[in-house]
Amino acid sequence: MSTGTKRPRGFLPMETNLFDRIFIGVVCFVAIHLLWMRFIEQYIPLAVATALSLILIYMIVRWG
Repeated sequence: MSTGTKRPRGFLPMETNLFDRIFIGVVCFVAIHLLWMRFIEQYIPLAVATALSLILIYMIVRWG
């Protein structure tokens, strides 16, 4: 990087590139679904977890 230019920093506590953010989003997607199936699926359908996970992935990739 040249002097005087700063890379914008997101809400993740580390410097990441696009692939890193996608990977973090997919890991969160899997973790949310596993926890959802274990504790919540009997009350709320898994489609809700999918929608929430996709929103989270978008936020991580876009602003992370």
